[in-house]
Formats: sequence, structure tokens, C-alpha cells
Amino acid sequence: MPVPLLDLKIQYRALKPEIDAALIRVAESQACILGPEVDALERELESYLGVKHAIGVSSGTDALLMALMALGVGPGDEVIVPTFSFFATAGCVARLNATPVFVDVDNVTFNLDPELTRKAITPRTKAIIPVHLFGQAANMDTFMDISRELNIPIIEDAAQAIGTQTSDGRRVGSIGHIGCFSFYPTKNLGAFGDGGLVTTNDDELAVRLKQIRNHGMEPRYYHRIMGGNFRLDAMQGAVLRVKLPHLPSWHEGRRRNAELYTKLFIEAGLSSAPGVTSFGPGNAILLPKAVSAGTSTDNHIFNQFTIRTAHRNALRSYLAERGIGSEIYYPVPFHRQECFASLNCDDNAFPISNCLAATVLSLPIYPELEEHHIREVVAAITDFEREHEHGESECPDCAECGTNA
Repeated sequence: MPVPLLDLKIQYRALKPEIDAALIRVAESQACILGPEVDALERELESYLGVKHAIGVSSGTDALLMALMALGVGPGDEVIVPTFSFFATAGCVARLNATPVFVDVDNVTFNLDPELTRKAITPRTKAIIPVHLFGQAANMDTFMDISRELNIPIIEDAAQAIGTQTSDGRRVGSIGHIGCFSFYPTKNLGAFGDGGLVTTNDDELAVRLKQIRNHGMEPRYYHRIMGGNFRLDAMQGAVLRVKLPHLPSWHEGRRRNAELYTKLFIEAGLSSAPGVTSFGPGNAILLPKAVSAGTSTDNHIFNQFTIRTAHRNALRSYLAERGIGSEIYYPVPFHRQECFASLNCDDNAFPISNCLAATVLSLPIYPELEEHHIREVVAAITDFEREHEHGESECPDCAECGTNA
């Protein structure tokens, strides 16, 4: 039975009358860039996220770039980033001719390790970018302690985590100096193309970010600073306004699917519990764990459901033959990317990220999945793992996951 990694057509069909009406409304208004739709979306997102300022922009990548520009990052500066993330996290730093400083991640959440971050700080450190990877919050309490102690701004990369809450109920993107979100179609809140958001509780930063969004212009045709064309289209704003009220139920659907995956993998004898970090008897599959639940309901919104397996590439091929979608997020950490070779990183300094790159595999998790789809995926993985129980591991011989190649 085919099970796609993601099927956006289901969501569109459910909302088609509202979305089509919103698109026609924009077409008839001919207010095509920014304008009333984007203004309204920004107010609605300010309320949802609990921030003073939400600024619609052209993409999640541009949100990161704008955040760095607003903080004055440039040549000679260093910005600390996790080495295991989507490329934009580091790429935007390099685009400003600053130096991305790569740090390893935590073995359970896959998020930036705070203590390793502290050790990587130098007098040139201009900012730190924790990434809320796959929809789970980074350890923001510790990062904000570091920020206050050393006066280093925090940029939250929340591209995959809109709506995620910390243990005390704060939504990510409302905690650091600037938050950055993506509305790429595959995100939990996805547009009909590229789109993004920057957030801040700092009035001065908000003014600067709005100027940067529109070529640094304020007032019209007067440019005090350099900016870019980072404006959000009204069409995207209108689509996102239709979708935003449904986001809580979509989060619940993803959590429900994650819980069923976890239950079925444990029942199949492939895992003993979520959050186990080493392969071994009863743990052929390592499952993601939602941490720091506290009082929050959205402690993990599962933009991805990412397992780990010692036979990742073989398993992915096996699933593809059966029409089951999967994806590898991410096969090459930043410190191994060719474009960063001049940084001369010590590969041995990133054992967890190296291990993740060899073992992670994301499974279908979108909210419209039905129970029989998930059972089909787990059954296929169970069959595969039993056939490969004593097969050679694809993971390097390392202490992080207990494999021996």
C-alpha cells in the first residue's frame, strides 16, 4: 500500500472553498505585496505566538538573513550554529562574510548543545542560533542564561517549529532576541510557495527589521541602512490566514500519529522506549522523544518523525520499493560540507552529528495519515529489521550509538 511522505492535496481539498475565496479576494483587490492581508496575518501571529512584533517576509532563509543583518553581523564576526540542521542556518552567516562556528548537538533532541556552545564562545561571537529541530524546542532557558551573562544575542531558528512550546508554555520565537519561521509548503503551517516570519519583542529591532525587509527604506526612497527585497506576497498571507486557525488540530494529529508509531514499534519489539540513544537488543530502531513537557501541550509538534536505524540507506530503499515515502534530514553536517572546507573543522569534534547523519530517517507524519497507513509503515520496517538483524551496520564505529561497523 503506497504511503507518501507528505500529501498536501488532502489539506487543500479540506480547505478549498476558504482558500479559493481568499485567493480571489487578493486577485480582486490587486494589493499583491504586503498590504491588508499581510498586516492582518501579522496581528494574528502576534497573538498566537505571544510576541510584540511579527513581520511577514519572503522565506525562512531570508528571515535568518534579516535577523543577522539587524544585529549587524558581518566580516570578522562569529555566529555559533549547530552543525546538524538545514543549510540556511549556516549559509546565511557565510553570506554576510561572517564565520559560522559549528557545535555538536544533543543526542536526544538533536538540538544545539548549550554546554558545548559555551565552550565555543570567543570575543568575536556576535550571536548564537539555536535551532528547534524537527519541531522540538531547544534548551532556551540555558541559552538565555548564556545570553544575559555574556551579552550575546539569541536568534531562534524556529523554521520547523511554529507553535512549539517550552516547558513553561512559552512559544518558540518569543524568547530570544529574534525568532525566524518558515512557511515553506511542507511546514506545519505552509503557504502556497515561499514565505517566512521574523518576530521580536524589541521595538527598535522591529523598526530595523521592517526597514531591512524593504531595501532599508524609510520613508519612501530614503535609505538609512542596507536592506533587501524580503517582502511577503499578499497571496501567501491570505492562504496562511485561512490555515492558521487549523494549526492546533494539525499539531494534535501529528502528536497522535507519533504516539501510534511509538506504541507499534515497541509492540513489535524494535524499541524499548523513546529517547534511547544506543542500538542493542530490543532497540533496532531508536525513537524520538518529546522532552520538557511541563505545562505545555505543544512541547513537540513533529514537523518530522525521525527514527534512527543502523541500516538507514538499505531501509530507505526497501520502503521505496513498497511505495512508502521517507527522507533523510540531514545526510551531511555543515562541518563536512565542501563549501565550508576552508574552516578546517576537526571531524572528531562532532561525534553525535556524524552518527545522526548516518542513521536518521524521517517517516510520514502528516496529520491526515490514517491508522492503517502507520501500521503499514511499521510492518514494513519490522520485516526489514528482522531480515537485517545481523547485517553489517552502515553507521561508523562510534561510541554514540553502540554500533560496530
